[in-house]
This record gives sequence, structure tokens and C-alpha cells, in this order.
Amino acid sequence: MREELGELDRKLLTLAQREFPLDSRPYQRLGEEVGLSEQEVIERIKELKEGGYIRRLGAIFSSKKLGYVSTLVATKVAEEEFYQVAEKINQYRGVTHNYRRNHDFNLWFTLIAPDQASLEKQLAEIEILQGVKVLRNLPAERFYKLGVKLNLEKEGQQGEKRNKSAR
Repeated sequence: MREELGELDRKLLTLAQREFPLDSRPYQRLGEEVGLSEQEVIERIKELKEGGYIRRLGAIFSSKKLGYVSTLVATKVAEEEFYQVAEKINQYRGVTHNYRRNHDFNLWFTLIAPDQASLEKQLAEIEILQGVKVLRNLPAERFYKLGVKLNLEKEGQQGEKRNKSAR
């Protein structure tokens, strides 16, 4: 993978994030847009992922519209057990991501569950994990979703940001 993205890769990345085809052959459709075969698009996407330009390729669903509940969780974790606790927390199916903060509450994560009872059960399990000193459940009172889609076709051009929803 080259250090700088070429015009074709920039166009492919812009299309993939803005207009990924909902089709049985999405890579063929993308290829038609940029002048490549389906296999060439698959290979380029693979190279871009391996090169770190693509972190994840997949759908993002609205858990709330699907009837799920979610929360943000802040935990104080013993520093010497931080990575072990993070690994255990990551094993919960509803944990979408976590991150380290330079703060007393040093491990934060989001958790989704099919219902409030399931969410509370998982939180109770996590709260008693070895290394977890304190757990704070921080359910959202209002939801804001910010979508960022970059236009990579013109170097230096800023991405556009849109407020997707104010739930």
C-alpha cells in the first residue's frame, strides 16, 4: 500500500462511505462507478483495510429503533488490572466499544441490551469483576447522532458533518 492515496482510491473510499450499494454484488456496483472489476474493488478494499485507511466496513443500526436499550458506563479500574478487566468487559455481547481515560474513572464503555432487565443484569455482573472499584451507569437523557462523511476526492477538503438525529 502506498503512503499517499491515489485519485481512484479516494473516489472508492468516498463512494463506499456515502453510497455503499445495497445489492447482492455491491463491489461490482462500486467497480462500475470507478471503472474497475468487482475483483479489483475487493482487492483494493482489502489493501486499504490492511493499510489502516479503513477501520471497519459494515452497517450501523439504530439500537433504539430496534427496541434495545443502551447506556454509557464509567468505571474506576485498578491500574494493574486494567487490561484484564477491559478484556473481560469486551466479552459481553452488548459492549460496542470502550476507551481508556486519563481520569479516576479510567475505563468507559457503551452497553446495549434487548431490555432494561438484561442491561441491569450485565451491569451487576461487570460491577463485581475483580479489578472494578466503582461502576457508574450513565444512561442518556437525550440522544444526538453526528454523522461525518469525508470527501476524499479533493485533497484537503473537509468532511461534511450532519446532525443525523436528535432523539
